[in-house]
Amino acid sequence: MDRDSLPRVPDTHGDVVDEKLFSDLYIRTSWVDAQVALDQIDKGKARGSRTAIYLRSVFQSHLETLGSSVQKHAGKVLFVAILVLSTFCVGLKSAQIHSKVHQLWIQEGGRLEAELAYTQKTIGEDESTTHQLLIQTTHDPNASVLHPQALLAHLDVLVKATAVKVHLYDTEWGLRDMCNKPSAPSFEGTYYVEQILRHLIPCSIITPLDCFWEGSQLLGPESAVVIPGIEQRLLWTTLNPSSVMQYMKQKLTEEKISFDFETVEQYMKRAAIGSGYMEKPCLNPQNPSCPNTAPNKNSSQPPDVGAILSGGCYGYAAKYMHWPEELIVGGAKRNRSGHLRKAQALQTVVQLMTEKEMYDQWYDNYKVHHLGWTQEKAAEVLNAWQRNFSREVEQLLRKQSRISANYDIYVFSSAALDDILAKFSHPSALSIVIGVAVTVLYAFCTLLRWRDPVRGQSSVGVAGVLLMCFSTAAGLGLCALLGIVFNAASTQVVPFLALGLGVDHIFMLTAAYAESNRREQTKLILKKVGPSILFGACSTAGSFFAAAFIPVPALKVFCLQAAIVMCSNLAAALLVFPAMISLDLRRRTAGRADIFCCCFPVWKEQPKVAPPPQVLALNNNNGGRGSRHHPKACNNNRVPLPAQNPLLEQRSQAPGQAGSSHSLASFSLANFAFEHYTPFLMRSWVKFLAVMGFLAALISSLYASTRLQDGLDIIDLVPKSSNEHKFLDAQTRLFGFYSMYAVTQGNFEYPTQQQLLRDYHDSFVRVPHVIKNDNGGLPDFWLLLFREWLSNLQKTFDEEIRDGRLTKECWFPNASSDAILAYKLIVQTGHVDNPVDKDLVVTSRLVNSDGIINPKAFYNYLSAWATNDVFAYGASQGKLYPEPRQYFHQPTEYDLKIPKSLPLVYAQMPFYLHGLTDTSQIKTLIGHIRDLSVKFEGFGLPNYPSGIPFIFWEQYMTLRSSLAMILACVFLAALVLVSLLLLSVWAAFLVILSVLASLAQIFGAMTLLGIKLSAIPAVILILSVGMMLCFNVLISLGFMTSVGNRQRRVQLSMQMSLGPLVHGMLTSGVAVFMLSTSPFEFVIRHFCWLLLVVLCVGACNSLVVFPILLSMLGPEAELVPLEHPDRISTPSPLPVRSSKRSGKSYVVQGSRSSRGSCKSHHHHNYKDVNDPSLTTITEEPQSWKSSNSSIQMPNDWSAPLPNYGGYHGGGGGGVRESRPASYAAPPPAYHKAAAQHPHPHPHPQQQHQQPPPPFPAAVYPPELQSIVVQPEVTVETTHSDSNTTKVTATANIKVELVTPGRAVRSYNFAS
Repeated sequence: MDRDSLPRVPDTHGDVVDEKLFSDLYIRTSWVDAQVALDQIDKGKARGSRTAIYLRSVFQSHLETLGSSVQKHAGKVLFVAILVLSTFCVGLKSAQIHSKVHQLWIQEGGRLEAELAYTQKTIGEDESTTHQLLIQTTHDPNASVLHPQALLAHLDVLVKATAVKVHLYDTEWGLRDMCNKPSAPSFEGTYYVEQILRHLIPCSIITPLDCFWEGSQLLGPESAVVIPGIEQRLLWTTLNPSSVMQYMKQKLTEEKISFDFETVEQYMKRAAIGSGYMEKPCLNPQNPSCPNTAPNKNSSQPPDVGAILSGGCYGYAAKYMHWPEELIVGGAKRNRSGHLRKAQALQTVVQLMTEKEMYDQWYDNYKVHHLGWTQEKAAEVLNAWQRNFSREVEQLLRKQSRISANYDIYVFSSAALDDILAKFSHPSALSIVIGVAVTVLYAFCTLLRWRDPVRGQSSVGVAGVLLMCFSTAAGLGLCALLGIVFNAASTQVVPFLALGLGVDHIFMLTAAYAESNRREQTKLILKKVGPSILFGACSTAGSFFAAAFIPVPALKVFCLQAAIVMCSNLAAALLVFPAMISLDLRRRTAGRADIFCCCFPVWKEQPKVAPPPQVLALNNNNGGRGSRHHPKACNNNRVPLPAQNPLLEQRSQAPGQAGSSHSLASFSLANFAFEHYTPFLMRSWVKFLAVMGFLAALISSLYASTRLQDGLDIIDLVPKSSNEHKFLDAQTRLFGFYSMYAVTQGNFEYPTQQQLLRDYHDSFVRVPHVIKNDNGGLPDFWLLLFREWLSNLQKTFDEEIRDGRLTKECWFPNASSDAILAYKLIVQTGHVDNPVDKDLVVTSRLVNSDGIINPKAFYNYLSAWATNDVFAYGASQGKLYPEPRQYFHQPTEYDLKIPKSLPLVYAQMPFYLHGLTDTSQIKTLIGHIRDLSVKFEGFGLPNYPSGIPFIFWEQYMTLRSSLAMILACVFLAALVLVSLLLLSVWAAFLVILSVLASLAQIFGAMTLLGIKLSAIPAVILILSVGMMLCFNVLISLGFMTSVGNRQRRVQLSMQMSLGPLVHGMLTSGVAVFMLSTSPFEFVIRHFCWLLLVVLCVGACNSLVVFPILLSMLGPEAELVPLEHPDRISTPSPLPVRSSKRSGKSYVVQGSRSSRGSCKSHHHHNYKDVNDPSLTTITEEPQSWKSSNSSIQMPNDWSAPLPNYGGYHGGGGGGVRESRPASYAAPPPAYHKAAAQHPHPHPHPQQQHQQPPPPFPAAVYPPELQSIVVQPEVTVETTHSDSNTTKVTATANIKVELVTPGRAVRSYNFAS
């Protein structure tokens, strides 16, 4: 062990105040140097946990070696660190940010991920629908929207908003290019009728306006349709589809133009397309455009809007377009008969294509041939149109004061939510800059020393804060290089969190940096506080790594990134910041001020007043043992010790020196902790109140935590001032509308299991919050519509075969198109090698009496249905995959073969949900539907639910169990880790117990603050475990490594840890408080508030409750002295043997003796001036026993002295060595003192030594101090003849010190 690393204090020899009680080596032995503690145990002077101390000594040894290497190569370390950190920072350019909901919250490896993967694999997309929603409410919450003026305002906004265009890729896109609309029937050949139908079929818009004629104004078309022979230009406002079709049929028949009008008529009949909007009431009966067929045309009475909207509305295709009342009217109140009496909101849903559907729709169109059309471009077009829709509504409300004065209109789309999350996912540069600036300012002010600019640490502290910022950016860059994606949680929170926790390390290192002024200082700093930093950072990072097992992607990414950044900050704190300290040591040694050290001149100390002559005479008395008769005089003039401990320095200073430049700041947290805070905390009544308050808070928190609810509302994800936030608020309160699908998978025989499919669909009748039709049942799904179509064909076939229009072998010209199609379907066998069998006309039916479709020809029938009943197939939203093959029926076609579709592997049943206003209701719904899914899975039907409620809220079904499992893993890992770090199971148990109590209090605080449990608070809870582990481990480490009873060890532990903990908590609080500047309620509530709660609870429990707990139940100290109750015995000197016998030397507590004393001054050219020399021992010892005291003096000076050349001075047997120029020669006053005590064996070279030129008196006012100590050296030598020679030497050593303008040390020994 390096002898320079041992802190030394003077021996008081019977003084009233034993200053060894204030030296870290004596009272925190294993913390300062575990090797000394081991030596105490080995020599029987103390007892303790030898294994724990040995392992700590191993840590200290490696950290000491690291510190020495860093100090030796400080410049190189900084250069390499800058290169490495800069390289990692470049990795931020490749960072990927996920902002979509399904990318953030879907559980990895869970059933939801597997279900979405199946959906993506089969149909090529995750989402089944895309909606553009608009909600209208009144300013007055007591007003109603059930009156014509409200609906007309709704109409004005929709007409202008749906007319918006977007220009992308040199192409104009409108609503008709991307809306979801029914398919038009196809015909062989080129017929302009087909084009007319496709132009007339409008977009599907779910709106309350469909109950009135004004709803037709939303359907267009943009340009009127002109039909030859009809002078009227067709728009839906004037269109009566039935009359127009009859007119066209008559006209073309007269012109003898052949066209299959029967197919069109059947198409309209099956969809219940009749008179369109011509027979619906008008909101304004006096409007000239109101059709004459309207029931209230020219009526003076306004329509009863409530009565008309009761039960919902129907679109132009009444059979497939029924809009339930719960979907279009919100906040409804009814009369006794169930009719609407009052409503607070109206809602319109514009149904758009999905990305995949739009891509497929336009893939072969000339409009995109020049684009290189892709699904990504389709998504960009969709998102751009939705943004323009929202922008148009906002501009309209600003212009139309009539509407905005009475109503609030909010718009929302999936694109808007994605944009908000994308914006939210990018870090706020301004907040980061402000947070860094505030942290830098705090570090500068707290580490600045106005009274002692040379020993100030503000510059190195500011450099450390900037280093933590640099290392945080580098850590995030490393995450990007490793392919870890970023999200809102990681970009908004990790930078501030890492900065707050990283600055803790800086304050711990600067606190240790202020304690000592020794030359080899960097290694001592790492040796002392390195283990504490390492253990605390490992605890926090370990908690993050443990939390990374949470399968939610957003949380897993957050935890991994936080853990990596913690490791990056730890490496910077232990490798790079010590290099900065090493460079700052040069500034301190040069005596330059901390601030602008290159600009200000060398800082000089104020001259000290020389002691009175009688004191000098007393100090110069070298009466051997007689000097022991004046212990007080010696002690009162003792040289002040370095600031290893504030108390020690204050006790050492004379009263007149209280304001000297070497004193600490007027307020010190270490001093406050030792003298005021901990003694106050240790009072009995304070302990009682603190423990009772802690137990009361714990019990109330446990009770409150039982009422903690689950949930993270989508409304929290958007800024409060945004239009989307207002929409979500109204939608959640008044509608709670969501769409969902029940998906059936492959590996299932659909033709033979039709009844199981119907039972599965019917089971949703009993699910709460599912919207029913006006009969109280569920809307038909694809299989029921398919069966109904076949049943109608079978009915027609039966009628016409009875009439003789068809026979077993053929059909006649008078047979209808449907009967002919039914004939073709009936003769299908379902076998590819023998597809047709006419004998089946007599024996087979399309649908049997039980409603089961013929299983053998099921997929042949499916091909015909999907192509010839396109309206029903599209309205079913079944999304059958593989898509059924096409078969266009032509009555004149005599080929009976119908292609067979491939077996289905994907089909879905649509449902609408309403009234889902909170997470508990959604969880109940999900649980109910999942139970149904599992039930029918057991019956052999592979299925799963799909939709926004399952994507976003599925996590809550297993959140509590997952969190409990992760917390159990974290606590188990923490127990093992802390047990290894503290090497005490009982201490680890107390730490874990305190953290558990803190966690319970955080749960209670969440309930009081209204913060619901979700994945984000789960991460913060796991983080809180790591943070509070760091706090408690630091205090426990100080408690375990101190000497004395429990109360004294608590006092010493708080003295050591209060400052770094308070500074760290304050800087973390400042960093967290910067999150309050975010415009997102999500960040403020779930990150800022919750992290502040964690810091407050951690501060109270760690700084108040945990010390009291240690004082009552704390474990035994690692080292228990046997000779003194509050300190260890004086450490024995460590022997150092030379390999050469001729020059064999021994080191006794930092002193060296040599057999060749005449050459001893050539051994080391840079011997530390703190090292006193003992007399030469000529006998070669085999063992040593020594009792001596060592002296530690400051060796940094505030002002340089002129170099008078190499001076060799000394006295007596102690050989003075040649010192470097930085160590100036002592003043002449020293030689006078030295001459009075000539050594009996002077060195030959010293007899001819010329004294140096005199020093200026103004610069070196003399001050002489002396200490007399009596070491006792016993040397035992055993010869080969078993004779033992014991030599005991007792010597009086007088150490005289002259302190001129700076501390110059010399030593004089007499024996």
